[in-house]
Amino acid sequence: MRSGVKTWIDDRLPLRAAVRWGLEEDIPGGASYAYVFGSANLFLFLLLAVTGVLQLFYYVPTTDHAYESVMYLRLQVPFGWLVHGLHYWCAQAFVVVVGLHAARVFLWGAYKNPRELTWLMGVLLLLLVAAMAFTGPLLAWDQLGYWAAEVGTSIAGTVPWIGDFLERFVRGGETMGQGTLSRFFIFHVAIVPAVLFAFIVLHLAAFRQFGGAGPWNPEARRHVGKFWPDQVYKDVLITSLAFIILVGFCVFWRAPITGVADPLGRSLTPKPAWNFLFLYQALKSFQGPWEVLGTVGVPLAIILLLFFLPFYDRNSERSPRRRPIAIVGGTALVILILALTVMGQLSQPLAIGARAAPATPQGAPPKPGAPAEPNKGAAAPSGKVASANIQKGRELYQSQGCAACHKIDGQGGAVGPDLSNEGSKGRSADWLVAQIRNPKVHNAASIMPPYPALSQEQLANLVVYLLSLHSGAEKPTAGGKKESSAVTTGAESQHLPMSGKQGPPGAAATLIGGVKLGRRLFADYCNSCHGPEGTDRVPDPGSEKGIVPGLNPIDPNLSSDDPSVFAAQIDRFIQHGSIPKGSHPAIYMPGYGDGMTLTQPQIAAIEAYILDLNGVDRAAIEHPGMSPRRFFLWTLVALGAIGAMAVLRFLVRK
Repeated sequence: MRSGVKTWIDDRLPLRAAVRWGLEEDIPGGASYAYVFGSANLFLFLLLAVTGVLQLFYYVPTTDHAYESVMYLRLQVPFGWLVHGLHYWCAQAFVVVVGLHAARVFLWGAYKNPRELTWLMGVLLLLLVAAMAFTGPLLAWDQLGYWAAEVGTSIAGTVPWIGDFLERFVRGGETMGQGTLSRFFIFHVAIVPAVLFAFIVLHLAAFRQFGGAGPWNPEARRHVGKFWPDQVYKDVLITSLAFIILVGFCVFWRAPITGVADPLGRSLTPKPAWNFLFLYQALKSFQGPWEVLGTVGVPLAIILLLFFLPFYDRNSERSPRRRPIAIVGGTALVILILALTVMGQLSQPLAIGARAAPATPQGAPPKPGAPAEPNKGAAAPSGKVASANIQKGRELYQSQGCAACHKIDGQGGAVGPDLSNEGSKGRSADWLVAQIRNPKVHNAASIMPPYPALSQEQLANLVVYLLSLHSGAEKPTAGGKKESSAVTTGAESQHLPMSGKQGPPGAAATLIGGVKLGRRLFADYCNSCHGPEGTDRVPDPGSEKGIVPGLNPIDPNLSSDDPSVFAAQIDRFIQHGSIPKGSHPAIYMPGYGDGMTLTQPQIAAIEAYILDLNGVDRAAIEHPGMSPRRFFLWTLVALGAIGAMAVLRFLVRK
């Protein structure tokens, strides 16, 4: 019966011939672990395809749902953590193993006549793998993927003559948005994989035309081994080990969680993905008119150098000892790429916010580089315009919570300098703009948080207000009346509720933020009052407790084992601020959400960090399907048993 079915199928479909074509191969020099990279690449590609398709059942390719759909898969779907983790770590491994395979072929001299076409197909496959690595990270629409794509597409825009077209084409418009995500999605799940699969088939066909090159020693090539079962045994052993390692990474070093993409947030220094850092670092070495060398020259030189290698290295000798120029050149290229990658990872490039700012609006401070004359930035507006700008600046001063740290005419906090006489200190508008944008420009030890989210118009109004402050002077309001320069604090403030609990949680309470970004934001915005890692006890005279509440550990009434509940509890305070109870507290918490000092993704990142300080994982897996550690153990047991059976069968056949 069984034989009859096989015969019936073979008569209609050449399965046996296909299997023989795939397995019956002579290996000059015999089987070797040096030849496993090709099979490992095929295994990783198939694993990427399977896990990618499984993710598509849950993924929503829109900017407002992509991140949430990925997090739902990772945290809510049974074994979703495994599917996503395998896809992420497999993608990282794929780039490495493809590079190792190319290096092995180069070292063995297996690109030479008659295998030139096999090498050319391999170089094209390398470029396609790079395209997959470039388009994949953005699909999660998280901070890391967004800024990596932003940098990559910006680099494309610097290509001479066609740069603007390339940037608009890849982005689907002038800026990053839904068009960008849609195009990257189509490229990553349809176009590039289809072309990649076609070239894999062609690469295998070209390889089988002449078989493996074998060792470079003619004496060693006389011994001929078999692909089945000798080489297959080694390939299966290595791919099984690779699978165990990948599962181990999924369990013990899960894919990073950086928070939803935040185009308005400037706290994350934008860099491309690690596999493109060498090109990015090379680009930074060329400035001005030489930029084209980094944009086009370096990548094109590397591609052409690899692509035409079989045609300018025609020497039939394959031994590395007898190819000193090729080996030294190839080794130098690899060392250069690795060095540039490390340098790119460690370097601190300018953030995107350092680019040229838009034109200065009416009443704004002069552009950087203008003569620094005292109060010149405040002199432009006059009459009703000046009064309106001062009033807007005063309102912004209150909404941003500046009074929590600074005094004006005896009212406000005592953490920062007294601003009562700021307009008489001879500082220019440029100086104040720089101080507000990045306080560490003037004092590296400053604990004042930066305010990068303020618009040019908001900055202008705030600076005009500060320059209008003179001790004891009265300031005109928008209605022309005189009033004291004192800023209302405590219960009289119209911008802060008496308690953070009075306001509802904001959008950040439902977002999964990144702990790493939250740590940086906490250092910028929270350290001055709560201390590093939330452990300091900053005095707050006049408050009921006399100190700023600690966050590590946090008040038990705010803590919870449920990450969602915990985040919602503290989100109220971060969004709306809080005034401590007491007769006259010196420090109160500004509403970072109400004042738009921080974006919602940034607030979510701070919340994730505070939860982490208190031993609660904001991104805890709620429905794992099986405990990740238990799954790893069962994987070891299952593959170990299969491996033992395969070894026994292999030894029996021997």
